[in-house]
Amino acid sequence: MTILCVRFQLPPTSEADLPRLLGMLEEFTPVVQALPPDGALADLRGAERYFGRDAVELASVIRVRSLALHGVDCVIGAGPGPMLARMALREAVPGVTRAVPDEPDAVAEFLADQPVAALPGVGTATARTLGDYGLDTLGRVAAAPLSTLQRLIGAKAGRELREKANGLDRGRVVPNAVSRSLATERPFGRDELDPDRHRRALLSAAEEIGARLRALEKVCRTLTLTVRYADRSATTRSRTLTEPTAHSPALTRAAYGMYEALGLQRARVRAIALRAEGLDPADQASHQLTFDPVDEKGRRIEEVADRARAKFGPRAVMPGGLGGARRGGRAA
Repeated sequence: MTILCVRFQLPPTSEADLPRLLGMLEEFTPVVQALPPDGALADLRGAERYFGRDAVELASVIRVRSLALHGVDCVIGAGPGPMLARMALREAVPGVTRAVPDEPDAVAEFLADQPVAALPGVGTATARTLGDYGLDTLGRVAAAPLSTLQRLIGAKAGRELREKANGLDRGRVVPNAVSRSLATERPFGRDELDPDRHRRALLSAAEEIGARLRALEKVCRTLTLTVRYADRSATTRSRTLTEPTAHSPALTRAAYGMYEALGLQRARVRAIALRAEGLDPADQASHQLTFDPVDEKGRRIEEVADRARAKFGPRAVMPGGLGGARRGGRAA
């Protein structure tokens, strides 16, 4: 086991905390990949030799340092590659590192009963298609003929899925910096099936992202939607906006578009998150001029609403679709 996948249990509104936690990981290895808003991958191959400890032992040291120096607990998954480390993280709990041994039989045993959707990169639609043919676990996918998988989901996707289901992890940890971004999450009090409540959570999240961007005098070029499900799997989609913006209606339309494209039907959703990425100064962004008076009026109203929120609080002005709704969530 040489790869750790770490998720820090950051408190709300702790956007500035991840870089210093990554710095703590870099005391063990320079090969650290940020997974905003609260996670990271760390390749410990060199660290195991240097410190004379294996990855699980180093994970315990990392957890203690995170608590002692930063007051932040974490959950950690370990595996021979990034994919397996990410999957191990799903079963990890604070205080105990979930590790997948670097042995073919152990990897096969770990993967066998995992749902197909637990595999990073497999969305709900693909999992549903495979499930319709009885291929609902990675063990069954691994045993299926390659031609069958390729006929169901395509030649390249079928080949990659079969490789991953058999434990072949071609991924690697790519060192990077924390992307300049803003994020917010809307967890539900219970697993939520109602699409109207999903859309209301999206509206609330987009409104918050827009307000925070405007307060920072920033615009974003990309919006990312993450939907987390009851089985702890997640689907992530990103969309590059037609122009960099901090305009809440534009962000809401993009979020709605990504949500509708998922085609969720009776999905048990546990949380919805939005992330604005590719932030640039607002005064350097171009804006397509329009002769539509409604758009210009909407932007002026938005400016007035921002001033009211700054003076009287974030709930002073809200869209009509959120009227009477209890607004909760966490920002990152």
